[in-house]
Amino acid sequence: MPKPLIGLSGRRRAGARIRGFPPVFVDVEVDLYIAHYAQAVHAAGAVALHVPLDADPADVVPRLDGVLLTGGEDVAACLYADRLHEQVYDGIDPFAERAAGFDNDRGASNSPADSVPLRDAFEIALLDAAVGAGLPVLGICRGPQLINIAAGGTLHQHLPEHAATDGPPDATPHTVTTTEGSQLRQMYGPEVAVNSLHHQAVDQLGEGYIATAHSPDGIIEGMEHTELPIIAVQWHPELMTGALEDPCFRWLVEHASR
Repeated sequence: MPKPLIGLSGRRRAGARIRGFPPVFVDVEVDLYIAHYAQAVHAAGAVALHVPLDADPADVVPRLDGVLLTGGEDVAACLYADRLHEQVYDGIDPFAERAAGFDNDRGASNSPADSVPLRDAFEIALLDAAVGAGLPVLGICRGPQLINIAAGGTLHQHLPEHAATDGPPDATPHTVTTTEGSQLRQMYGPEVAVNSLHHQAVDQLGEGYIATAHSPDGIIEGMEHTELPIIAVQWHPELMTGALEDPCFRWLVEHASR
């Protein structure tokens, strides 16, 4: 029996924005996929397929058994906010992206206010197609943020205390408490130590979702759909010690195998 096929989203960068990239390729667009996601999916018993932003989800999703929405840059603020956090968007007008029609990549930098409209539009369409096909979806870091926005929810625009930048990615600076009766509780138990590499997080939940994990300061770190096979976590399980045995990836592959 063939192993399930999991579609992974990724990033796109201009060659000029990649440190050490050959100068001859500065004007070339490059698709980037963090290897740890695919390694964790493979270890859980599935095959990972990197899906480029140019793909039509209507063509891709019928060939998939599950979807993993990965981490990355901020989702465009114009998709969920009427007011902007001044520390993040000082001198930047992300609302201009609405007029751009989300049809191009404006070239993300390393600014916290990064957004790539092409990726936002693609991942929302990929999520919609996956839901329509009844596929399981796992969201990581940016993933729960994108999923929540697609369901009509909002985000905390800036949580600098959650954006650990001076330690290894597998460091676990805080714990999260899972909700009794949730799938995350079944996976991790009442409490799990996690890494923290984000500066935004889910605020008001979108329709159909419940919060199933919280950090000590009350920030939502995990969410699940009440009816659909969708789970999302704010931390990066693919980067933590023991990532290849992490229950999030086993959950995704088990549901993709049904």
